[in-house]
Amino acid sequence: MVAKSGKRHALYSCGMVDRPHRPEPVRPTTFVYGVVAFVLLAVFAIQLTRVARLYSANWDEAHHLYDGYRILTERDYRANAEVPPLVKVLAALPLVRLHPAMPAPEGNSRELSAFLEGRTFLFQNGGDRLLIPARLVCTLFPLTLALLVFFTGRSLFGAGAGLMGLLLFTFDPLVLAHGTLISTDVPCACLMFATVMAGLEWARQRHVVWLCLTALLTGLTLVTKFTGVLLLPILLVLVVAEAWRERSRATLWRGLGGWCLVALTGWVTVWAFYGFRYAPAGAGLPISPTLATYAASIHGKGTAGLLLFLARFRVLPEAFLWGLADTKHKEWDYLAYMLGHVYRHGRAGYFPLAFLIKSTLPFLALLALAPIAFRSSGRREKQALLFLLLPVVFYFLVITSSRFDIGARHMMPIYPFLYVLAGVVCWRLSQRGPMWMGVAALLALCQVGTSLRVAPAYMAYGNEAMGGPLAVRRYLSDSNVDWGQQLKTVRAYLDDNHVQDCWFAYFADGAVQPQDYGIQCKRLPTRSGLWWFQLPMDVPPTIRGTVLISESVLEGVESGDGDALNPFEAFRTLKPKTILQDGVYVYEGEFPVPLASAWVSIRRSSELSKAGLPNEALAVMQTAEQTAPGVAPVELALGWALLAVGRKSEAAAHFVAAQHLLQEQRPDLQGAELGPSIENGMRAAAANGPGR
Repeated sequence: MVAKSGKRHALYSCGMVDRPHRPEPVRPTTFVYGVVAFVLLAVFAIQLTRVARLYSANWDEAHHLYDGYRILTERDYRANAEVPPLVKVLAALPLVRLHPAMPAPEGNSRELSAFLEGRTFLFQNGGDRLLIPARLVCTLFPLTLALLVFFTGRSLFGAGAGLMGLLLFTFDPLVLAHGTLISTDVPCACLMFATVMAGLEWARQRHVVWLCLTALLTGLTLVTKFTGVLLLPILLVLVVAEAWRERSRATLWRGLGGWCLVALTGWVTVWAFYGFRYAPAGAGLPISPTLATYAASIHGKGTAGLLLFLARFRVLPEAFLWGLADTKHKEWDYLAYMLGHVYRHGRAGYFPLAFLIKSTLPFLALLALAPIAFRSSGRREKQALLFLLLPVVFYFLVITSSRFDIGARHMMPIYPFLYVLAGVVCWRLSQRGPMWMGVAALLALCQVGTSLRVAPAYMAYGNEAMGGPLAVRRYLSDSNVDWGQQLKTVRAYLDDNHVQDCWFAYFADGAVQPQDYGIQCKRLPTRSGLWWFQLPMDVPPTIRGTVLISESVLEGVESGDGDALNPFEAFRTLKPKTILQDGVYVYEGEFPVPLASAWVSIRRSSELSKAGLPNEALAVMQTAEQTAPGVAPVELALGWALLAVGRKSEAAAHFVAAQHLLQEQRPDLQGAELGPSIENGMRAAAANGPGR
């Protein structure tokens, strides 16, 4: 057999015998890849459009849109300086031809006015008539990002890897939930990813066009979201890492020079988007509160000093500096919900936990299998991995060390980098043989299946290992589940079931009201709705009928958890009749809500006292104490009511009771609000003269 084989080989070599024909494996052409990519993008666009039409206006969209329109038409940046202008202005562009009516000034604090005037602006002009066109403009960002994922994967690792990355990305529930909304998360991810990839091309080709594109994209990122400032240190780290990888000082100095150009272009771009004007509005109109006052009240004095220094020398526009100050305020002031409890400040493990819950299992599995796919990498591939992984590590470490824990959406910039890698892993596994091909195909199909299974309620998505969407509330809340986007679904449910007698505790109430969508339920209190928006409400100690509670309210995201803090704590253990869009819980029956009733009584008592009716105010609080005894805010309000009618000894006793209760009822959550008022009340009760 060996001799015959050798003889046959010799004949093949001499050309006397033709070799048997072995067909080459059929590989998809560029045209086929293009067609598949187009189909995936079309499916992605359909999904995003469906979300745009289904979701009601959420907590932030109305005032974002209102501010964008004011910037376009009045060059006034004061309404919502907490967010840079790019996305808001682009979203407002379709509104110019509609000529919407502007609301009358509310005369409140600037931030509150932005919400109140924004809501009026949106709904007096037809609601969806403004919202849908604006959302469709914002949809361009996720579509562009999907294209970037495809072309990056194709350029760095081959067409198959790019196509697989596109497939996985277009069926990611987190991207689908936020991609079409008037918010900055997906646009920031799009521009940050585009910037880093342009930087990679400049590092490879050293062509000035790529450097200029990197600089321009950096500037656009800075005026998209304030976390975009992290792009500058990310690019600097990449410059140093690239020089270290090449062991070249020339590379380092060239990179540092390019980085300086990028930073300068970014600075100029910021000024350009604020009209090359330091003041936030024309005619010297001030922002409220002023930057000096707002920055001085920041918890971190070092940050406050830096912002005031930049303001003193007018290094950046005042509205931009005010927005930076606002991010530090919110990082300190916002409560955080994690693992079933509310915390005064964010927790270190929040974003790692959110990543494990809000990412799909196929995506996580592919990242875990990455060492197999990248077992041997060449020089250019190592460079690509450097630019794909370093930004992820840097960004993730920074946000994990922050205390601004209100949603996985803030991790959005890491996802396009990781989806490029996941696409490469999936494609390379499919090339390793039949078994691995089956694994890759299964993971890709599972990605599609898990997305379709939760559609279109993507906001509340949680992967199957964590129990699915309805289990997310055990671990996370806020915009991970409920950002106030379910009012259209609620309206349809009430109409379909002919519900007339209902109560509604809605997370976004005030920023967007249920009545804006034709929902006529009686209002139950939320902290922002009761105290900040001052919405009218009257709540008895017991309510009957259909009760709807949005998830963020149910978990006490604003109030805190526990019977003494959360007026809806008892509902957390009840089985709802149904759950709407995985975020609004529906109950039927008769329910005691003593703390909710007492909350409303506290505000009512305060209003009566300010109106010069102290006896009526006291009567309201005496009833409230009987309704909800043993609660620190109730005891405190009763103490002040007694003090107002001159009953100092009784008032002192209630102030002492409030102080003892505060120590037992989460002083970490209530201390900053109640502690000073209790101390002031005790001093006033001990003083010789009257006073509050």
